Amino acid sequence: MPAQRPTVAELAAGVRARDRALLAQAITLVESTHDDDTARASELIAHVLPDSGGALRVGISGAPGVGKSTFIEALGEQLTTDGHRVAVLAVDPTSSVSGGSILGDKTRMPRLARNDRAYIRPSPGGTSLGGIARRTREALLLSEAAGYDVVLVETIGVGQSEIAVAGMVDVFVLLAPAGAGDELQGIKRGITEIADVVVITKCDGDNVEPARRAAAALRSALALLPGPEHGYPHALRPVLTCSAREAIGLREVWAAVAHVHAAAAASGRLELRRKEQSLAWMDHALEELLRERFERHAGVAQALEQISREVVAGTLDPTTAARRLLDVFQR
Repeated sequence: MPAQRPTVAELAAGVRARDRALLAQAITLVESTHDDDTARASELIAHVLPDSGGALRVGISGAPGVGKSTFIEALGEQLTTDGHRVAVLAVDPTSSVSGGSILGDKTRMPRLARNDRAYIRPSPGGTSLGGIARRTREALLLSEAAGYDVVLVETIGVGQSEIAVAGMVDVFVLLAPAGAGDELQGIKRGITEIADVVVITKCDGDNVEPARRAAAALRSALALLPGPEHGYPHALRPVLTCSAREAIGLREVWAAVAHVHAAAAASGRLELRRKEQSLAWMDHALEELLRERFERHAGVAQALEQISREVVAGTLDPTTAARRLLDVFQR
């Protein structure tokens, strides 16, 4: 006989009691796409919402190979040593062919995964844009309710769509390789403009001087770009170097993150930003619900095949096709 699932109240109580197993079940519930779980997930978030909001939320992005997992593990170990409780919400890319994800972040951060003061949750990116999973926002709130005072959100990689993660964190950290110094080569301008802290990684061994030169070049280049859109003072956007492998420069990176966060809190900008993020979250949820209802509408499902054939044949333009489908939905 299968074990009975915990109730929403039991999940909420377990999350607040810092029960890691129940936290994992709670996040699994909010990530579920099953119809039966949707109402339970909404009820769960309503339960824990008053206990959320107390963490320093940090987004971490960078191109594949820049060392995101190594950096996060080293930073997480330092933070837990300093008394913090750290949650890592790591997003793995989903195959567009098989729909599967590796979800290997726990194996890439083995020491942090064994740390009692840390919690690592890998989630599939699915079809969500922005380098984040479909329910990263909910997972973040649940982690805060579980008493984690630092939440690190690791994105899939660098791209224009990755700016979505900046819409759910307090401080956005961009990791860059030493070769990024020449005219921001390899880094999208859009994501560079919203970065609060830029870190040149792997500053060790023969890479020390190239990393330092890259940092200097990036400082000069960033001076030509506008500061982050969320209103943090441009002067607070430092470019630092670090070696996660040798644990060099991590304290300076965290000091910069904490400084940006404290300045935003003192100015009232952080509170405003959190409010704007909540409204953006509502808009995203509304779009998602409308899309789901649209696709499940019986009339739309029947009309979609014929209209799609006309679009493919070139006898109907996509905009008119969309309007016809919307007319069917509204009948």
